Amino acid sequence: MKTIKNIGQFTLFCAEHAFKGGKIFWGWIFFLVFLASMGLFTYIEQWRKGMVTTGLSDQVSWGLYVANFTYLVGVAAAAVMLVVPAYIFHHKEAKRVVILGEALAVAACVMAILFVSVDMGRPDRIWHFTPFLGKFNWPSSLLTWDVIVLTGYLLINLCLPGYILYHDYYDSKADQRIINGVALLSMFWAISIHTITAFLFVSNTARPFWHSALSAPRFLASAFTSGPAFIIMTFALLHKVKIFHIGWNIINLLAIIVSIAMQINLVMLVAELFTELYNAGAHSASAQYLFLGLKGYHNLVPIIWTGILLNLGAAILLMVKKTRENHKILFLACAMAVVGVWIEKGPGFVIPGYIPTPIGEIFEYAPTQVEVQVSLGILAIGGLIFTLMLKTLIPLKAHELGTNTSSHG
Repeated sequence: MKTIKNIGQFTLFCAEHAFKGGKIFWGWIFFLVFLASMGLFTYIEQWRKGMVTTGLSDQVSWGLYVANFTYLVGVAAAAVMLVVPAYIFHHKEAKRVVILGEALAVAACVMAILFVSVDMGRPDRIWHFTPFLGKFNWPSSLLTWDVIVLTGYLLINLCLPGYILYHDYYDSKADQRIINGVALLSMFWAISIHTITAFLFVSNTARPFWHSALSAPRFLASAFTSGPAFIIMTFALLHKVKIFHIGWNIINLLAIIVSIAMQINLVMLVAELFTELYNAGAHSASAQYLFLGLKGYHNLVPIIWTGILLNLGAAILLMVKKTRENHKILFLACAMAVVGVWIEKGPGFVIPGYIPTPIGEIFEYAPTQVEVQVSLGILAIGGLIFTLMLKTLIPLKAHELGTNTSSHG
């Protein structure tokens, strides 16, 4: 009974601090709620009328939703970039902020699952994935593997911070063996969620644009670019508004990680470009469409080159120590990396796989207003989760509570 009471008190504290804030905080919350509501009502319309309200077709069956899903899985996996220095190498600065990175992983996992759900057309049939109720198709189905690893990673990133914060709240000592064990598990799990997502594409052998041995390594390199870049931007904002003091040492460490990962990503991109476009054959048609245009169709050409230029510019700014340690320029470089990687790994990877079709037809895809509004709604839900988790985590990590158990009743 005492344990249940303690958990109840801890939960009430979290709920109380999650919704405590001033005018700016509530303005931000109402803005996110507005976008989420718009996305929900738009999705109801999509569900009522069917996928015909989207820009998808028989020829291009994955679009904006799957592009966002692919990108967000990488953002979720990037939380491991704080887990490793914090729990494996016992980096003091990383230990103070690792839970904030895991909050981002939770929000990203939820958004990724929601994007898959709205892309299904009939998410009420999700029970087919449930053991005993439906046919789980494990281990033969890669989609089932993806469901397992995403759900598992979400639970890990909820349970580990919850366990640590519970002990912080009651000023008791957490079992370090449990923390290290779960942290080690989360490291391998983070790599697996993005590797299996890449395998979902690679296994489509009829789509030569995806059928590349470099797909999984590129997914990981881009994930370890955009995820830490977004974390840096979040940390910089928290530091700027003095909500939570985050030392620049950990931000500089993450900046070096982003710089190295971006360079690796660009090297693999050059390797892919050379392979696809030098002595290009029939299997290079999708790459030609993406980078150069094909038979007069070139909707994605300016978009992908914008993404590449953003990534290249971010890499140059991050490689030079003087610009990397200038915090304003670092923020700009991270913003460039976040957008550039989204273009490259989202629409720049998902859509060209369908163009042209295996029989040579070209059907270009463009997202409709319905897809844009639903996507904004899901991103707003993720923003709400991340904001409310930060509002709960920061007081605990900043030691704004009492110093002994009795102070909590």
